[in-house]
Amino acid sequence: MVAVAILAAGRGTRMKSRLPKVLHSLGGRSLLERTLDSCRLLDPKRRIAIVGYQAELVKQTLQHKKELEFVEQTEQLGTGHAVQQLLPYLEGFTGDLLVLNGDVPLLRAETLQKLLQFHKTHQNAATILTAHLPNPQGYGRVFCDGYNLVTQIVEDRDCSAAQKQNHRVNGGIYCFNWQKLVEVLPKLSSNNQQQEYYLTEAIDYLQPVMAKDVDDYLEITGINDRKQLAEAHEILQMRIKDYWMSEGVTLIDPDSITIDDTVTLHSDVVIEPQSHLRGNTEIASGSRIGPGSFIENSRIGENVTAMYSVIVNSKVGDGCRIGPYSHLRGEVTVGDACRIGNFVEMKKAIVGNKTNVAHLSYIGDATLGDRVNVGAGTITANYDGKNKHHTQIGSRTKTGANSVFVAPVTIGEDATIAAGSVISKDVPNEALAIARERQKNIEGWHIKED
Repeated sequence: MVAVAILAAGRGTRMKSRLPKVLHSLGGRSLLERTLDSCRLLDPKRRIAIVGYQAELVKQTLQHKKELEFVEQTEQLGTGHAVQQLLPYLEGFTGDLLVLNGDVPLLRAETLQKLLQFHKTHQNAATILTAHLPNPQGYGRVFCDGYNLVTQIVEDRDCSAAQKQNHRVNGGIYCFNWQKLVEVLPKLSSNNQQQEYYLTEAIDYLQPVMAKDVDDYLEITGINDRKQLAEAHEILQMRIKDYWMSEGVTLIDPDSITIDDTVTLHSDVVIEPQSHLRGNTEIASGSRIGPGSFIENSRIGENVTAMYSVIVNSKVGDGCRIGPYSHLRGEVTVGDACRIGNFVEMKKAIVGNKTNVAHLSYIGDATLGDRVNVGAGTITANYDGKNKHHTQIGSRTKTGANSVFVAPVTIGEDATIAAGSVISKDVPNEALAIARERQKNIEGWHIKED
């Protein structure tokens, strides 16, 4: 049985932000959400975030995480003081407590699984996740005997020259036998330069305490400022892109591409330079995205091309050609084998199979049937100044260039709209609609020069 406590009370003054540090975004999710997600393989009985600075904002932002409990640390007096706040909330709990930092977002779930298993196998009172850093400056050093039993933890500023040669550092991730920890938490003191209660002091009163080295030291990367946030983003992107390339996805110029780890890609997808995939996006096999495309919370079918285009909260069927310079937003659904072309914007539209909207059009709040051909410059005028209205265009209908549909309006199937028409009345099936002033030529007329 395991409980997880995430330390998330600090402001993070070096971020220079009104937003609590743990709510800053990394790859589309907050630091706190990422830390919480790293526990998914442990199936913890309790998940607790210890909050302080702007506690209500943190609670509100994470309210969709129904499994997460909140404990408030009204004064931020150190990591030991934070864990002391759990005493009344975990009364009667008899398992292990995993303590995580809300600003260490790159931990792999498998790493925590190994840490917990190591802790249980050795029946430790406490286990510390440690790492061997090439440059350990700023980190507390962990000293162990030949059996990985911890003998001493020394803060960087207190290390002697000889001790600083030890590159094993404290990652700030702990697993405790809760019942043993309960006995020593009241013993923590604040007799230090910061006058804070440090959780590391608990190690002095517990036995046995062991160190478990992480396989990849980058996992313990902490976020204290914007530069470190950017460095963490680079690490995360490297992981994501390495994974997808190993799964049969082609990334042309990976350094110019960003992909959230919530994105799903299938084999034989090609991502061109300067393309960015966000949120709950899925790209099916054989599709080619970019160059220069942005796709967020959208589903792209098989064998689609999307060049220099923006697609948000939308679905695109198989075999479609999107762009260049198309913008699909607000729950657009495009059928199979469609062409959505140059400088076309779509909003809250449903488009049938084999329909073409090739260039220079706005299609908003509309439903188009199959095999509709939309001429250049076609507009659905969906807004009357107060409300949005719907346009319906039946299958196999053709709209001439520079047509305007003043919604609400319904166009039947197999209809033809003459170029330059402003359609404000319904058009029946198999009809030709002409709504424009008849051309009039006045011969012998010209502008006289002075």
